[in-house]
Amino acid sequence: MNEARQNPRIRYDEGCLAAHALNIVGDRWALLVVRELMLAPKRFQAIRHGLPGVTAAVLTQRLLQLAGAGVVAYDAGHYSLTPSGQGLLPVLQAMCRWGALHPGHDPRRFISPSALVISMTAMIGPAEGHRALAGMRMGDEDFTLQLTGDGVLRPQAGADPAADFVLSGSGNSLARAVYGPVPLADLARDGAVGLAGDAQAAQDFVDLFRLR
Repeated sequence: MNEARQNPRIRYDEGCLAAHALNIVGDRWALLVVRELMLAPKRFQAIRHGLPGVTAAVLTQRLLQLAGAGVVAYDAGHYSLTPSGQGLLPVLQAMCRWGALHPGHDPRRFISPSALVISMTAMIGPAEGHRALAGMRMGDEDFTLQLTGDGVLRPQAGADPAADFVLSGSGNSLARAVYGPVPLADLARDGAVGLAGDAQAAQDFVDLFRLR
C-alpha cells in the first residue's frame, strides 16, 4: 500500500501539480466514485447503483487505484473516503459551478442522490440569514441538509426527525424540484415528488438554488 501511494499510476509525465493530481484521480469514473462516497461509506453495489454506466470490473479497478493512492479506505464490507478523499469536496463543488456555465447539460440523464446533494452545496445562492433543516429521501438514501444562517449548506447522511420538511423522490425528480421553475406544491399535487412537513419552508428553501 505504501509503495502504491508513493507511485501512483503515471498518466501525465509532468512535474505540474495539476498533472500529479490527475495521475491520482484523473482516470474515468474516479472522481465520480469519490462523489458517491463523499457523504457516507457504501458497499460495492451501492456505489455501483449510483454509477449505472460503470461495469463491475472497472469499478473494482478504480476502487483499488483510489485505495492505493490513499483516497479510499475499505473496512468490514464498506468503502469510505480518507481525509485526503474528503478533501476533494471543493473540487467537486467547483466542477459543478464550472459545468453550470457551459451549455449541453441534460438533467433528464441519471442523477444520483449524492450527485444532487453535492450540487446543492455548490449551487446555493446568497443564503446568509436563512435557516432550515431539510430532509431528503431518495429511495433507500436519506439526507439531512442544515442551513444555519451563515449561507453554507451542510449535508449529512441519515434522516433527522426534527427536519422542518422532507422531500422525497428520485434524484432526477428532486433535481427538478430544487432547480426547476414549477412550485413544489404543484409537483407534490401531481405526484412528481413527495412533500411532508412545512410546505412554505420547503418552497423558501428550494428558492435559494439556481443552476446559473
